[in-house]
Amino acid sequence: MNFKSILNLALRVVPAVILLQTLFFKFSAAPESVYIFSTLGLEPYGRIGLGIVELVVAILLLIPKTTWLGGLLGVGIMSGALFSHLTKLGVAVQGDGGTLFILALITFVFCVILLWKNRKDIPFLHL
Repeated sequence: MNFKSILNLALRVVPAVILLQTLFFKFSAAPESVYIFSTLGLEPYGRIGLGIVELVVAILLLIPKTTWLGGLLGVGIMSGALFSHLTKLGVAVQGDGGTLFILALITFVFCVILLWKNRKDIPFLHL
């Protein structure tokens, strides 16, 4: 495997793993997740619904033909997460030192890069 292949794989796997590892907290109603979505006025439906969307995004990122769609959806949901952190939640949530914010930022940046790298695969850009 060459460097370019490893980089391309990392660009897909890192955000997928970040999204997948947060599912346990969302689906198990962990106190941190309940706090976040209660603060946003979206508990419990927003927490569960977003968990389902994040699962779909992670899967789409890992399938080469749908990476562009995973990137697009990832940019959308991470934009919402970052906006929520900057407006209502704060960068650090319940003393996490900004970990959730940083993970959202990493996921956002990787999804933007993936979206750009896979722009040729986006059907509605080729009308």
